[in-house]
Amino acid sequence: MSTLKAQLTDAMKDAMRAKDKVRLGVIRMTLSAIKQIEVDERVEVDDERALAVLDKLIKQRKDSATQYRDAGRDDLADVEEAEIVVLQAFLPAPLSDAEIDALIDEAIAETGASGMQDMGKIMGVLKPRLQGRADMGAASGKVKARLNA
Repeated sequence: MSTLKAQLTDAMKDAMRAKDKVRLGVIRMTLSAIKQIEVDERVEVDDERALAVLDKLIKQRKDSATQYRDAGRDDLADVEEAEIVVLQAFLPAPLSDAEIDALIDEAIAETGASGMQDMGKIMGVLKPRLQGRADMGAASGKVKARLNA
């Protein structure tokens, strides 16, 4: 069992004991998403894949919160944002801008990238290193800026 999955399971038990229904619901939903992947693909989910699931769930919640706010449903947006806080507690510490820049430089050097045509190679190298620790959209923008310079 991956360490992240074990953390989620322990947190679920703690939430049950504390009768924290919001936290319990979010953790169960996350474990369910991980279990769905395991059943569908007949694999044991590792930490990297579990982080990808967390990222996806957070992104979905952010999109939903934005749509609810636009529709004037602040009550539902607040629920989504509360779920985001619970999910983010399981992510590793975020990287600083300097650390992200250093990883981008490393990836460019590794791939021997020379222009925009190499963007996919660089992002392929960066994604596992940044997963759950940085906004991939922002990192992609930094890579584009570096390649265009």
